[in-house]
Amino acid sequence: MVNKIEHIGIAVKNMDDANVLFEKLLGVPSCKMESVESEGVLTSFFQTGTNKIELLVATNPESPIAKFLEKKGEGIHHIAFDVDDIHAEVTRLKNEGFVLINEVPKKGADNKLVVFLHPKNTNGVLVELCQEIK
Repeated sequence: MVNKIEHIGIAVKNMDDANVLFEKLLGVPSCKMESVESEGVLTSFFQTGTNKIELLVATNPESPIAKFLEKKGEGIHHIAFDVDDIHAEVTRLKNEGFVLINEVPKKGADNKLVVFLHPKNTNGVLVELCQEIK
């Protein structure tokens, strides 16, 4: 079951510029920066109350973020939902007919296990499911 929106991911071309912009916009500094080598991205998180924004910049030209930026430019990349049991959600959503980009959860940023649903089944929105690694 989905608990809440965990974060909104935004693809950016320049992390330094984006961090300055979002710090001004949100009135808080980035609370965490992290490299996710398996995805070829550097992330920067901003937290305001219970809400989080994740900025993503490509660290290599073959990363999904590099390809997204090339095709669509900067902007919202994905919406992430927090779940209690990511394995049960994968099974449930596959049974509902959703196509998953990765059916086996993998380690993502911010101490999370993650899977992604293909946007062709979610009205063009890339959906990420996240579960805290315990």
